Amino acid sequence: MACFKGQGVDHLQLARVALSTLCTLQGVATLAIHCNRSHATSPLWPGHARYHVVWQSATVALVSIVELSLIWSRGVWHHDGFYLASLLAATSPLGFMAAFLSRSAYDGTLFDPNGSPPVRLMILGQVRSIDMNFVVVATALIAVVGIDLLFHW
Repeated sequence: MACFKGQGVDHLQLARVALSTLCTLQGVATLAIHCNRSHATSPLWPGHARYHVVWQSATVALVSIVELSLIWSRGVWHHDGFYLASLLAATSPLGFMAAFLSRSAYDGTLFDPNGSPPVRLMILGQVRSIDMNFVVVATALIAVVGIDLLFHW
C-alpha cells in the first residue's frame, strides 16, 4: 500500500489523508448543517440572513475542493500545497472564533431556538451549557495543528 514505507506508516501520507478527511468533512458538514429548515430555508430567518448562510456554506464547500487539490498536488508545490490547504482549512474555524469572540458587539448567539440546542452537562455540581458548534470548531483547529505537526515531523 502507498501509505506504508518500510516498516512504519508514511507520516506524510497519513497527514494528507487526515487533512483530506477534515477538509471533506468541513465542506460536506457545512452544507448539511446550514442548508436545511433550521437555517437556509427557515421561514423565521430574514431572507438576507438566509442568503448569507448559503453564500458562506457554498464558499466553505468550494474551498474544501481547492484544499483537496492542493493536498494531493505533486511537483514543486508538493509540500507548499499541503501547508496552503492547511491554512485554508483553518480559515473558516478561525472566522468562527472571531465571530464568537465579537458576538457581544452585534448581539450574536451561538444557537437559534429553532436549531440544535446546546448540550447540558453537570460539571462540578453545576449544569453547564456547551455549544457543540464551538466544540467541533475548536476540535478542527486543534486537529489542523496536529496534522501540520505530523506532516512536518
